[in-house]
Amino acid sequence: MTATRTSQQVYDKRYGGSAPESYERYFVPAIGGPLAADLVEAAALRPGERVLDVACGTGVVTRRAAERVGPTGTVAGLDVNAAMLAVARSAAATASPPIRWYESSAEAMPLPDESFDVVLCQLGLQFIPDKGAALREMRRVLVPGGRLLASVPGPSAFFDVMDEAIARHVDAETAAFVRLVFSLYDPARLEALARDAGLRDVSVRTYAKTLRLPAPADFLWQYVQSTPLAAAVAQVSDERRAALERDVVAGWQPFTADGGITYRQDVAVTTGRR
Repeated sequence: MTATRTSQQVYDKRYGGSAPESYERYFVPAIGGPLAADLVEAAALRPGERVLDVACGTGVVTRRAAERVGPTGTVAGLDVNAAMLAVARSAAATASPPIRWYESSAEAMPLPDESFDVVLCQLGLQFIPDKGAALREMRRVLVPGGRLLASVPGPSAFFDVMDEAIARHVDAETAAFVRLVFSLYDPARLEALARDAGLRDVSVRTYAKTLRLPAPADFLWQYVQSTPLAAAVAQVSDERRAALERDVVAGWQPFTADGGITYRQDVAVTTGRR
């Protein structure tokens, strides 16, 4: 069987389904879940607290928050993407306390003032068009003294490999999504955004998380299928997809051992209080 045919089968069959479904199935266990555990741990949530997860996606942070605050707490997830929220609702069907879900932009949340003790935002702030407005809304819904924690990922040589290969074999516009993911990793800018939004006691902590991922070809297609990259990659020829796979697998060899990938992901966590 040719390499091209193998690549086509991997892309179309093994990792088919909607992007939100794939995000929950592949991205959350590999990256989203481990980073969610860190963010929720840093938030030091207490039983009975009221928590809002902004740009919640399929709800991995939301679900972990519900576990921490317990049946006496309340938890809500908010996202602009209805399809992501549909997966979130399904994944959290048995959560206790029950999670409330809101389809809304972060810049104009349909929530009352001073209604949450904690606001969390994982890996989402970089995608919000008006980051200042979103942070002001997060501050607005916090009670006095309430706390905000927002995390964003940093660029890495690991994802540079994918960025460059997509630019070569798909197009530069599609590759720009990979750069957008890591575009807000600037502690000084993050601190300024939080302070300008009216938050106090602002700090930005950076750390590196070692992540273990599947084999290179598997993770490539899992990541593509979990993101907006999927539509553009689906439009190119089998030959270009095969070339994309070859280049990414070759470029990821320094990160590969024992059949899988290990790499260190930089993360910046901004904290502040109302």
